[in-house]
Parts: sequence; C-alpha cells; structure tokens
Amino acid sequence: MAAEGQGPTPSEYIQHHLQHLQNRAQEGIADFSLSEPVFKLDSLFWSILLGVLGCFLLWRVAKSVTSGVPGRMQAAVEFLVEMVDTQAKSIIHNEASRKAVAPLALTAFVWIFLMNAMDLLPLDLIPRIWEWVYASAGGDPRHAYMRVVPTADLSTTLGLSITVLLACLYYNIKIKGLGGWVKELFSAPFHAHGIAAVLLAPVNFLLQIIEFLAKTISHGMRLFGNMFAGELVFMLIALMGAVGFASLGGVFLWIGQVIAGAAWAIFHILIITLQAFIFMMLTLVYVGQAHDKH
Repeated sequence: MAAEGQGPTPSEYIQHHLQHLQNRAQEGIADFSLSEPVFKLDSLFWSILLGVLGCFLLWRVAKSVTSGVPGRMQAAVEFLVEMVDTQAKSIIHNEASRKAVAPLALTAFVWIFLMNAMDLLPLDLIPRIWEWVYASAGGDPRHAYMRVVPTADLSTTLGLSITVLLACLYYNIKIKGLGGWVKELFSAPFHAHGIAAVLLAPVNFLLQIIEFLAKTISHGMRLFGNMFAGELVFMLIALMGAVGFASLGGVFLWIGQVIAGAAWAIFHILIITLQAFIFMMLTLVYVGQAHDKH
C-alpha cells in the first residue's frame, strides 16, 4: 500500500479491489491443494446470500399469486417462467426431464442475474463498510478485502458450469442407460464397424472427453470473463474521479467520471441480463444434447 498519510496508487487501488477475503493466500492461478483448500469467503457469502434471496423472492411471488390483474413483481416472474418454459420445450423434448431442467434453468438465470447485479452497486460502498467493521474488530483496514461480485470469481463460475456438467452426465445415463452411454463414448463421433471401430474407439473416447471439458470450461469462463472485465471498467472509471479530486483542473475528469459511470452502468444492465440469459440457454442446450443419441 502507499506510504502513511498518502492514498493508494492506481495500481494499488486495483490490486486491493481484486483481492479476495480468503482463509489463506492462493498459490498460482489455480490452487488444488487438498490439505488446506482455499476458500474465498466473500464469494461464498454473497453467492449463498443472493441464492437464498432469489429463492425467497420466487417463493413469495408463488405464494401470493392471484388470478386477477398481476402486480409488477408477479408479472415479471410470470414472464421469466414463460420464457424459460418456452425455451425448454424447444430444446428438451422429454416432458419428464423438463419438469426438473426448466426450474434448474430458471434458478440459474435468477441467481446469476442477482450475482451480476452486485456490479451495479457503488464500487467502494461495501468494501468501505467492511474496512470499518474490520478495523473495529482490531484488524488492519489496509488488509480488509471484500469482493462483492461472485461471478467475477472464476471459482464461482466454474462451480456453476461443473454443476451443469453433472446434470448432463446424469441425463446421459438416465436417457441412454449406463451401457448405452459408455458405448456412445467409444463409438461417436466416428461411427465404424469391425476392426475400424476398435481402432477408432480410443480416438472417439478422447474427443468425447475433450468435448465435455471444453463445454464446461468455456461455459464458466465466458461468464467470468465478461463480469471480470466489467468490474475492471468500473475501477478505471472510479480512478478518473480520484485523479480529478487530486488536481486543481481535474473537475473535468470528475464530470467525465460521472458521465462515464452512468453510461457504463446503463449499458452494464444489458450485459448482466444477457450473461445470465446465455448461461441459462447453454444449460438447456447442453442438457438437451445429453438426450440426443449419436
């Protein structure tokens, strides 16, 4: 951090905002230590809190639904349910599967939208409150880290995409049977007969595993990349105002920060909604592919 009595440099400001509240320092981009796993406590807290909030809102609307003219909240939820149901019917033709997959897709959309929407809060609001709480408890406020956008954390988005992968594996086995799915792993996409089928079996299996891994990683990385980039843009815009306050002629930078921040926030509403919709649609597509026989 900067010297005593001075504010942080732009680099220190960004690094501080990108640091998670976690049980121990992470070693490298990916840390798979089993002896002492890394827990990003802020991502866990906010994702669980927003998940519970989303379920509570849907439950409240379902409990208070009326047959008359719906209120705004009921109309919004009915629109979401109808949209997800329509998409599910067009992709997954198995009615029994839709009864479980459609609610899963709806939950994913609402949950991811709420997590994405945390990016619209003032950048320093919750971190500043956390610094005050941390300092009141006797800690060093310079080490009070708090990130409030769970989907800007790769571990969160990959956790979501791995859940979708598990759903795909479940429906592959349920629809095709364990034997049928294993046979498909070694026979598709290069269908052959006789000795050629035996020779191509390892290649088919390798391609199937690569496909599962590629879909899962890209599913999580897409959401993470967009939300992480959006968070960085908000940080850069915030730095414009900081530079403006630090200089005599910086009033124009401060005005530019207000205009840029408002414009980016408005545009970001579209991004957070679109990313939630894309994740939901890919969930339906991937689970739908698990129902198809090659």
